[in-house]
Amino acid sequence: MSGLLVLRPGALTTVQDLGRPGYAHLGVPRSGALDAGAHALANRLLGNPPDAAALETTLDGVRLRALTPVTVAVTGAPCAVRISGRPAAWGAPVRLPAGAELDVGRAEPGVRSYVAVRGGFRVPPVLGSRSTDLLSGLGPAVLTSGTLLPVGTPGPDPIHGADALRVPGPPTELVLPLSLGPRADWFTASSLRALLTSTYRVSAASNRIGLRTEAGPPLARDRAGELPSEGMVLGAVQVPPDGLPVLFLADHPVTGGYPVVGVVPEGPPLNAAAQARPGTRVRFVGA
Repeated sequence: MSGLLVLRPGALTTVQDLGRPGYAHLGVPRSGALDAGAHALANRLLGNPPDAAALETTLDGVRLRALTPVTVAVTGAPCAVRISGRPAAWGAPVRLPAGAELDVGRAEPGVRSYVAVRGGFRVPPVLGSRSTDLLSGLGPAVLTSGTLLPVGTPGPDPIHGADALRVPGPPTELVLPLSLGPRADWFTASSLRALLTSTYRVSAASNRIGLRTEAGPPLARDRAGELPSEGMVLGAVQVPPDGLPVLFLADHPVTGGYPVVGVVPEGPPLNAAAQARPGTRVRFVGA
């Protein structure tokens, strides 16, 4: 038997790769790693292809046992890494002998860490992706104790001293560039000004589907009525009836009936949103 055995799954640990884009017309969300930069770095450190599947942990890490010798790397939110109780490197390839236990600790600071293995986790793909989608239920199940994670064939030698320090740390303030539209005209001019000049906070109700905000000024509607459901994209900022913006993340629904005031483009700001803890200040700025 080969691979890694889950001993402690943590609060929420899922398998994630680059997701399954291109199926929105079938009602299938994109999914994939929330912090795409951290996921990419973990694979680069190990010589994996960019689409290799890794683990995405939430807040309190994960503990795994190597059933055969493997090489792993931990990136994303900084955390303590231990191998059979001994400290090991974060952001670098680490060798695990057969029987060794990898303990990925609590994220300090940030939210999500990424655990990659040389060869990638070879769980069965669904629609071309090994990502767990919490909204649709597609992909592998959320990890539980006793889950066996098979490992693929190793690729090139691991890369030592890769660009770990180039990846920004978890944000103390989340600044999101916002391109207004397509439904900005559903809100008053004063609300739009307030959106781009005020400070919100990350709500504890945030998850892989969306980053919810609180404590900022609610957006007031300029028109009444309901909007027929329309397509939603990654980074869309939707405004529900309470007026507080919601930033759609990787597991967002493909359609929605609340107006989208603007869109945050893909890139580092969306990666930073994956690491923003509840209470983090949020500002929307004109893109």
